[in-house]
Amino acid sequence: MRAFSSLLFALRLLFPKTGKKSNARRSLFGAFVCIGISLVPLVMVLTVSTGMIKSITERMVGLSTYHIRCTLYPSSDLVRSLASFEETAQKMTEIPGVKAVYPEICGIGLASSQSARSGATIRAVDKDIFEKNESFRTLFSVIDGKPDLSRKNFVVIGEKLASDLNVSAGSVIRIVTTRKTSSGKTVPKITPLKISAVVSSGYQELDALWVFVSLEAGFSSLSSSGNMVIGIETDDAFSVELDKTYAAVEDFLDGFARIEKWNDMNSTEYENFASTQVMLIFIMSLIVLVASVNISSALVMLVMERKKEIAIIKSLGGTSGGIAFSFLLTGLATGFFGLLFGLPLGLFCSVNFYKIMGCIERIINSVIDFVMKIVSPGEAYSSAIHLLDPAFYIQSASIQIPLDALLCIAVGTLFLSLVVSSLPAIRAGKEKPIDTLRKI
Repeated sequence: MRAFSSLLFALRLLFPKTGKKSNARRSLFGAFVCIGISLVPLVMVLTVSTGMIKSITERMVGLSTYHIRCTLYPSSDLVRSLASFEETAQKMTEIPGVKAVYPEICGIGLASSQSARSGATIRAVDKDIFEKNESFRTLFSVIDGKPDLSRKNFVVIGEKLASDLNVSAGSVIRIVTTRKTSSGKTVPKITPLKISAVVSSGYQELDALWVFVSLEAGFSSLSSSGNMVIGIETDDAFSVELDKTYAAVEDFLDGFARIEKWNDMNSTEYENFASTQVMLIFIMSLIVLVASVNISSALVMLVMERKKEIAIIKSLGGTSGGIAFSFLLTGLATGFFGLLFGLPLGLFCSVNFYKIMGCIERIINSVIDFVMKIVSPGEAYSSAIHLLDPAFYIQSASIQIPLDALLCIAVGTLFLSLVVSSLPAIRAGKEKPIDTLRKI
């Protein structure tokens, strides 16, 4: 029995000319639909999680740790004054591989308004960092006001902190830090500041407590308790050239600073993201595996329905291998059609992920609001359910489509289709035509 004959028989199994109703063909159609639907969450998890990890990593590297972070030791002459600190940062721009340098003073304090107070992470940065730093310019979204640190008493705060303090652009807050007196005693220092803007990076866990002030204001408030940091930006944070730049920076500072690369500082978070993604993909893959079992059950029914045809083909010279190959092709075609249905649908849902989640949120909250009005008609229900809580999820991640991973999904789906089709196909090949023809 030639391969072409097996292919023709497989086509007849999938698309018979007779109009007779077939439960097996309905089962094959159901298997194809199940595989397609099971692929949708797998593709969504892969593309959305990849996009989220990339977006979070961009924000960590661009807004927090920079590509290379140099924390200068307090005893160093490089931080004796603000002028020497800025001069050191300027000299580091001449190091090979360094694209830009951003001096920064980091410390902690207490931010308070007329109605509330909260701990804060104070970051003293260049007054024009929101314009000249590409990451600050593109990854921060302005919620209220305009980022301006040109004056010593201006401050830019994160959206979550502004919400906690119940303030907005134009409001005045007080920052409480510590300073040392001439006698060495530590006393609190209160600095009133005017909010020029409220910003958000879209990832609340990263910027929830951020307060940005000018370098001048930060040096007067944090010089005795904060860390003098020089953030270095290179051409590519993911390039192998980063190690060479790191070595050059290390030689330049020569033991006057603690130098760290972004991947070393964020290794724990990065590994957590990767392991979570692998776990989710594994769970979604199990769903595809369960769905592919439907092909096996559908082929078993198809073998039982087509015993007469199998017997006739064998009596005319058809081989067991040829019959088995036909059923293998049928199972593979079912998986392939499911793939053609599931991949585009999964990609469509991934591209519109945030719209879909927003629609689901509105439906759920509308149903809850309707139920609460029936149960408690006199009470107002104000709590809303957020499926993508901004405290844990990034709110504006770009969707990444990894073509190599999608290719692996396609090959894996077809391979599963072949595996689950093998037993029914072998059983079809072992059918004895004499036993079948005697019953006709």
